[in-house]
Amino acid sequence: MGASRQEVRCYHRRGAPSRLSDGRLGRGDGGGGSEPAIPPALWAAVFFRYKYRMRVLVIGSGGREHALVRGLAASPRLERVYCAPGNAGTAQLAENVAIGVDEHARLLEFACAQNIALTVVGPEAPLCAGIVDRFRAAGLRIFGPTAAAARIEGDKTYAKRLMKVAHVPTAEGRCFERYGDAREYIATRETGLVVKAAGLAAGKGVFVCPDPADALIALEQIMLQRVFGVAGDQVVVEDLLKGEELSVLALVDGNTIYVLETAQDHKRIGDGDCGANTGGMGAYSPAPLATPELMARVEREILVPIVDALRIDGAPYGGVLYAGLMVTPAGPKVLEFNCRFGDPETQAILFRLESDLFELLSAVVDGRLADAVVRWRAQPAVCVVMASRGYPDAHESGKVIEGLDRAAAMEDVFVFHAGTRQLEHLTVTAGGRVLGVTAAGDDLAAAQRRAYAAVEAIHFDNACFRRDIAARALGRAAPARAVATTARGAQP
Repeated sequence: MGASRQEVRCYHRRGAPSRLSDGRLGRGDGGGGSEPAIPPALWAAVFFRYKYRMRVLVIGSGGREHALVRGLAASPRLERVYCAPGNAGTAQLAENVAIGVDEHARLLEFACAQNIALTVVGPEAPLCAGIVDRFRAAGLRIFGPTAAAARIEGDKTYAKRLMKVAHVPTAEGRCFERYGDAREYIATRETGLVVKAAGLAAGKGVFVCPDPADALIALEQIMLQRVFGVAGDQVVVEDLLKGEELSVLALVDGNTIYVLETAQDHKRIGDGDCGANTGGMGAYSPAPLATPELMARVEREILVPIVDALRIDGAPYGGVLYAGLMVTPAGPKVLEFNCRFGDPETQAILFRLESDLFELLSAVVDGRLADAVVRWRAQPAVCVVMASRGYPDAHESGKVIEGLDRAAAMEDVFVFHAGTRQLEHLTVTAGGRVLGVTAAGDDLAAAQRRAYAAVEAIHFDNACFRRDIAARALGRAAPARAVATTARGAQP
């Protein structure tokens, strides 16, 4: 084990005057104290460059990355935003760079050559492969966890063991390396199971099996047919939990946890939560399910213990930690942890953010999260994913997308691009999930109506989408009232 036990504290929804918008330079150590003595002329030059000449690189090409680019591009402190490799939507707000997310050496070379002040990593694969470690070794600022900490997503067997050590509530289950052992275990079960590929499978490596017989089929696909490749070398088999899902995202700088506004994702491809699991077909924020009492339990029983356990295990966490939860009659239980912003939850959450995203992410990287105050729009937001028919399996690309301008002209609507590319003057499909049509409204019902009105304005051949995003919540929705939240520093 690594470091000795050290308390981590979690803070959520407390108002305080902003310290992130006062124009001062971050110290990087999270501490207070007076500013160093700097000649006025030099101070003015440094301040001007810091405020107006910063450059940021976002790594990724999906809807999550478009949402990050949109938030960062709004910062007055930035001169330019780059996105590698980006998509047709990010190209409207940033400069796309033709470098793949797995080309770490080229990304590092680009960041050095362009004097990138902050790199923000979107997808999980480069995080688990150690891109943060590589950038830090070169002295570059980068947002995201190290490879050791990213194992919380990259290795579900590790996550399961860590949750057990930290007494984090989760489904009962077992981890297997051999097909025969897993098959024998499943054959003894009489109730529903969930079978998971232990490695990274782009959010598709989870099989929900109400009938244990289906779990045997899922196990065969993962471990014998190798549908997820090496990600299926090990599997996790756990009890099927009953309840309602909740997505909780929290910023973490090692000592302080800052809980963002909540969201609820819709994983299944079809209405009424039917069909195959996907990366996510829509989301809304905030989730009425997340009462103050529930969130207090999430912080106390899940977030604080797991961050503390990671540090004790020698993998202090920095970045955003995603907790996918099932709210059961016995309380919240962890379905999964992710080491990055969720997709499409990020689109709905960041659409409501009023504060400077660059300043907030910088506070995480510099260890100043204890001083952060974030302001949110009170209006809820709904994101509806438009996908290519066939997703999450084989699907066609290259379909011309029409109506983007009509949708963008609607009030409080933004169309986040995911699987798109520019073909001369046309925007065409280039992936399974194509667009995340997002809208805000005075209440959840209004946001939902506005989002679906924008969806109806857009057309491409073989488009599909769910028609019930946020429907479950509308029966319990109350007016959103979050305006400002803050995190105050925890002393070691």
